[in-house]
Amino acid sequence: MDRQTWISGKSPKNDPPFEPCHIMLSEIREQPLALWHTLNQYLTAGQLKPELSGRLEGWLSQGSHVIIAASGSSRHAGLAAEVWLEELAGLTADVEYSSEYSFPDSQATGNAAWLVLSQSGETSDTLGALREAKSRRWKTLAITNVADSTMAREADISMPLRAGPERAIPATKSFTCQLAALYILALFEGARGGRIEAAKLPALISDLWAQCAQMERQLAGWQERAAQLARKYKEASTFLYLGSGIHYAIAREGALKLKESSYVHAEGYPTGEIKHGPNALVSDAVPLVIMATFDPSVKASVQRQEKTLRLLRDMKAQGARVIALANAGDIEVRELATHVVEIEQAPEYLLPLTEVVPLQLFAYFMALERGINMDRPRNLSKAVVEQ
Repeated sequence: MDRQTWISGKSPKNDPPFEPCHIMLSEIREQPLALWHTLNQYLTAGQLKPELSGRLEGWLSQGSHVIIAASGSSRHAGLAAEVWLEELAGLTADVEYSSEYSFPDSQATGNAAWLVLSQSGETSDTLGALREAKSRRWKTLAITNVADSTMAREADISMPLRAGPERAIPATKSFTCQLAALYILALFEGARGGRIEAAKLPALISDLWAQCAQMERQLAGWQERAAQLARKYKEASTFLYLGSGIHYAIAREGALKLKESSYVHAEGYPTGEIKHGPNALVSDAVPLVIMATFDPSVKASVQRQEKTLRLLRDMKAQGARVIALANAGDIEVRELATHVVEIEQAPEYLLPLTEVVPLQLFAYFMALERGINMDRPRNLSKAVVEQ
């Protein structure tokens, strides 16, 4: 599909069928279209749809503190949302583990708005957090991939995704669609609060639409590269994933995908934190996966990249094996990393939408190399519910 088809607001036509494959791989490859359907629900070619204002009316009152409750991959989407809501909309946001949030009296007062995230809309821990929030008369918003789920019905406001049914247990297309919906929410709140100028909103929305085409254009190359890397790293027993700023959320998600899909241990850390303990693990036997993409037009992004390059030099001196996700054509990263996965340049806040996909593919091919049923990993289910 050409780029203009994606950003025009018209539905893609004549999608080529996927050849038979595992469900997880099929759903990874469905992501450009799933993303398009989710965007089309809330956006026109260059504007937020007017009905979005009606849908979100009354959720966030002036001075509200946003609390995001989620578990697993949904919590990682929440970590990205925390950055977007604070930096694009000027809100105060905190991300909580649904399973750990205990609602002490000190946190049960004040002007809070609750955002719950769940792909299934049935996750018991998150549903419990939603019900506790409602019992305290806090406004609640649910973002789920099932429009008639329990969470969607019980929340004050529902903002459903359009990822389509997700049958593989590891979240892939539902995760990227969560990111898209949360970014739209941040744009809406930023525009409503005056943080985003009306004249700048169409360009931000156009950039978001463009991610559909960028993702589709890179899928085949990422798939081939991920398969190569999995063959090289299949014997590794643990990985460290590193990301700074909004890319930390993707490092966490990449590590989780590897764990649940291939049974290989992995942990996600902020890039700078590796020097505060985890560096003792770094060796040829513990590969690093480093988010080294950046937006050269954003000063803070360039500064983060400079720190990442310094870390890459240190890791190379220590003999570490490094897989780096980097901007296409980035010569500096290529000289410092062992292997590079190239990502087309995109705005800083939108890079997570594309850079997560090669990490999903790497997890898939690591599982394939190790003979794991990545569609149905042991001990896991699509929705974690109480028995």
